[in-house]
Amino acid sequence: MPRALVTAAAALYPAHAMSDDSLITSLTGAIEARPDDLTLRLHLGGLLVDAGRAVEAVAQAGLVLARDPGNTAAQALMQRALAAAAPGAAVAGPEAGAPATGPGAEPPDDGDPLAAYEQELAPVVPPRYVSSEQAPGPLPAGGPPEPVRGGEDRAFDVESSGVRLADVGGMTEVKERLELAFLGPMRNPELRKLYGKSLRGGLMLYGPPGCGKTFIARAVAGEMGARFMSLSIVDVLDMWLGNSERNLHELFQTARRNAPCVLFLDEIDALGQKRSHLHSQSMRTVANQLLAELDGVDTDNEGVFVLAATNTPWQVDPALRRPGRLDRMVLVLPPDAEARRAIIERNLRDRPIAGIDLPRIVAATEDFSGADLTHLCESAAEYAMADSVRSGKIRMIEQRDVLRALKEVRPSTGPWFATARNVAMFANEGGAYDDLVAYLKKRKLLR
Repeated sequence: MPRALVTAAAALYPAHAMSDDSLITSLTGAIEARPDDLTLRLHLGGLLVDAGRAVEAVAQAGLVLARDPGNTAAQALMQRALAAAAPGAAVAGPEAGAPATGPGAEPPDDGDPLAAYEQELAPVVPPRYVSSEQAPGPLPAGGPPEPVRGGEDRAFDVESSGVRLADVGGMTEVKERLELAFLGPMRNPELRKLYGKSLRGGLMLYGPPGCGKTFIARAVAGEMGARFMSLSIVDVLDMWLGNSERNLHELFQTARRNAPCVLFLDEIDALGQKRSHLHSQSMRTVANQLLAELDGVDTDNEGVFVLAATNTPWQVDPALRRPGRLDRMVLVLPPDAEARRAIIERNLRDRPIAGIDLPRIVAATEDFSGADLTHLCESAAEYAMADSVRSGKIRMIEQRDVLRALKEVRPSTGPWFATARNVAMFANEGGAYDDLVAYLKKRKLLR
């Protein structure tokens, strides 16, 4: 129902002529047609509280705060609804003989009590994960992933990435390095032609785990307007002799047919480990096949851009870093302050929060990877939910929950930097790790 009709109905028919239930039903229908109308949601939330349906009002206030965290009217409605939802509050109870539900109800004797409370809190706390069928979002440019047949019994997904470097929070130095060394020449065909630069290339992203190397690879594909293919070791290895090499060849052939295409090789150290360290002849032949595909001796790699990611570049075969293959390396460090702020905001965006001191959290999470920050927000949400289960009172995620999580969640990048420090000191032949050396000296981890 259009909002104008609902407003007119509310004005023409006072409370004694139009029941609360009828008005709530009308407003609910109007919101389904206009889900972005926050004022209408707040009006509905107020009516729900007055009608004794406080839990539903909390859900409406939470949806408004998720889109506009600073909305004072939504904050006031949330506090009012939470107070009404507390045990002992004067709310309309269930009909006689009906099973009690809501925040003040006891969990059923049968089944898991925790599961019962989680079901009770479901309208208030947004679900942690949803399937694509439950929440169909807008498809990236180019439509859904397109299965491409690489052989008789193989199919590979070729995607059109909708991610851009602007979607990557912070990491200014990484973006500048990618722009100068990779994206700039590829975006300017005249400049590329002037300097004789071919439309092909390879680049290796390395750094601590969980810092967004895969996300950056998708952003590079989006910036170039190219198709995106992701390859991991499970796409290649096969128990039958020769099949692994065939699978690898088919993957590259699929990328060539869909050029321009960014082919992302995740965990390149698994496929391209130093051959001197390999004890399996079959893995050596896979590494040799990878080198041959990168060279494109029998085929043309024009328009195929190879991005690789690894946490341990010192274990990658030096032949892979030869000019013409993965000849450029970019260090992806833990997120800087701007990136940490963006990651934390994104993780808390769809959760009910109040009184979060974001600058303090950002300052306390230096050296945290993106995965560490996600884990921190998950832990804070779990503490708030557990407290709601124990007390029977639904409450927001607060600063105390985040501070409690900070005492237990520590940065996972420390062991990586300990190993990387030794590599920077004793194995930096040819200046391959100069960026790493500069960072370690800046952090006073290396003299």
